[in-house]
Amino acid sequence: MSIARGPVGFLGRHRLFWHICRLWVHPGAWILLLLLLILLRDGRPGGAQAAYSYAVQLFQQGNPAKSQLVAKEGARQFLTSNPEWAARFGLLQAEIMVRQGKYEDALSLLANYRTDSQHLEETIRKLAIEADALTRQQQLSIADQRLSHAENLCRSIGCADYGYLQRTRGLLSVSEGKAFAARQYFLESLLFARSHQDKWAEVGALNNLGFAAMQLGRFDEAVDWLRPAYQSATELGSAYWTQLVVGNLGWSYYQLGDDDRALEQFLQAENGAAQIGNLRWELKWISNAGYVYHDAGDLTRATQSYLQALYLARQIDSKEDIAVLLGDLAQVSVETGKLDDASAYIDQVTSMGRANGNRLSANIVLTQGMLAAARRQDQQAEILFREVQINPESPTMTRLDAGDELARLFERQGKTRDAERTYKSTLNDFESARAQLKNEDSRLPFSANAANIYEDYIHLLIEEGKNNQALAAADQSRAQTLAQGLGLAGPTFRPATLNPRQIAQKSGATLLFYWLDDKQSYLWAITPAKITLIRLPGQTEIVAHVERYRKALLDLEDPLQSRNKDGQALYQSLVAPAAKLIQRNAPVMILADGALSKLNFETLLVPGPSPNSGQSSGSAPEMHYLLDDATLLSAPSLAMLAAAKPVRNTDRNLLLLGDAVSPSREYPGLPLFGLEMTQIERHFPAQHLSIFAGPQDR
Repeated sequence: MSIARGPVGFLGRHRLFWHICRLWVHPGAWILLLLLLILLRDGRPGGAQAAYSYAVQLFQQGNPAKSQLVAKEGARQFLTSNPEWAARFGLLQAEIMVRQGKYEDALSLLANYRTDSQHLEETIRKLAIEADALTRQQQLSIADQRLSHAENLCRSIGCADYGYLQRTRGLLSVSEGKAFAARQYFLESLLFARSHQDKWAEVGALNNLGFAAMQLGRFDEAVDWLRPAYQSATELGSAYWTQLVVGNLGWSYYQLGDDDRALEQFLQAENGAAQIGNLRWELKWISNAGYVYHDAGDLTRATQSYLQALYLARQIDSKEDIAVLLGDLAQVSVETGKLDDASAYIDQVTSMGRANGNRLSANIVLTQGMLAAARRQDQQAEILFREVQINPESPTMTRLDAGDELARLFERQGKTRDAERTYKSTLNDFESARAQLKNEDSRLPFSANAANIYEDYIHLLIEEGKNNQALAAADQSRAQTLAQGLGLAGPTFRPATLNPRQIAQKSGATLLFYWLDDKQSYLWAITPAKITLIRLPGQTEIVAHVERYRKALLDLEDPLQSRNKDGQALYQSLVAPAAKLIQRNAPVMILADGALSKLNFETLLVPGPSPNSGQSSGSAPEMHYLLDDATLLSAPSLAMLAAAKPVRNTDRNLLLLGDAVSPSREYPGLPLFGLEMTQIERHFPAQHLSIFAGPQDR
């Protein structure tokens, strides 16, 4: 539940009672009401401790509005009877405001906080909360002053807030671009929480360690920290920490290239933040969902997400988030050709940075370079892209994006040698980052982060007429992904020295190597005699046909009988251009890419009679399955195919199961299953076959 922002002053007793009765109607409201009524009558420390503990519990479980109300009333109730407890309630109220993103409200409240030498613990807490709020507002130098003062006081008295100070110092270090230092501070806060058996602080420390790992580009390590954080948060029943950890997990998956999983996490976290009325985190997850839309090319939805998040950021005056979102809007404006809008957004960010004495983020500098390139200010664009590349504090993906943009800049200028060299260098950086990932399930989706760079590089090579070199680079992207997943590859990008024609000779097959790209897709048809490059339609058109055709097959449609248009279109675009290179009844090796890996090539529809029909051309069917023309095999990459050891069919046994009898109308038989089994059988000697099909075995 979110509550409207307003004056910081306290409500009177009768107004408080009326406010509660209007605000909550569910059963839990009566518990809070009862507690507040006790507070109104009991000014003793015991009652204060109970109310304070309850306020903390409410906030930890994800009820900041209720928690803040209890803290506010506690501060008012004990203002004269017990100023020490009133101060504690006031500090709790300010901390809740910071967690909700209400930084100005928190700082205003703390500005009226009275400190004295008799209560240094409260003074330290106040300074730490101020430092946290100031950090979020990008007032880093003032935040550092407050935090240093708190640390000095803590050292002088051995305060109990050491873990909180380390956490705050870590957050400040992140904002300063010092991710390594932040990681160490968060580790110390974790050790402190565990030594004091503070489960709530432990969840926060684990979450922060995941965040620091992301800043260092160690995204699978981030997942390793965040998974136990999520488990602990759910066990504690904390809606606040649960949505926070879920969102950070989403960011880790996003950086690993798993966009579908990331979007699911972001939307779940957004819903969780909205339910507890936390605008600060709600806007974070909305903007992160915008990144997924942005990468998918849905710039309309991306822009809508950024604008919605910016509206919420301005509501809570979160300067940090405002600056980031202005940069995101600037970038999408460049990509949509709205250069004046992009310039206006960047000017706002630059003005904010100067006002707070902060340097621009790497992402803003990258966007400035993109804007300069779009305006043909090439020299300025190159300087900005290189600035991002050489800055060790630039996030991994931002550096890779800068390298890709710089290479494209050189390509547009006609400096093809510089462009090629920059693409190679950028891909080396990518492979180095991927090599640092520990887990196979992280390495494989992470390859999606370099898809655009590989696409741009391959397109350049083809435009230069270096078709075989482009094939080597395309195969390298796949082979490296597979080898990294298996722990076999090194970190450096080196297109493999392959002889594709020799590989075709060794395998005894025609090789069809596909590469899908938004601009232009490609097919390399490889035989022992030659390599032929064939240009195909863009990825969007091909994928649309694939998805529709797969749906038709799953719906048990007989595509041959219905003369399915997608089945025909896929044959015409993917196979027909290479048909003259395919020998009848000879193996064809499919090296698929992207959505093509989900396509059953055997079912593609070829015009003309089947060679096995035994009918004259006058009475033959108008089309047949590609399976009738050739034996189709598949391989992941040329490098893997080259490394494979040949095995003769006569050396192998085959157990073939399928074409089961339908038990009922609800589970009808698959119309093509019998045909597929028959085609498989003919490639193995009968003495090596064990077949179970239909109602009996053979």
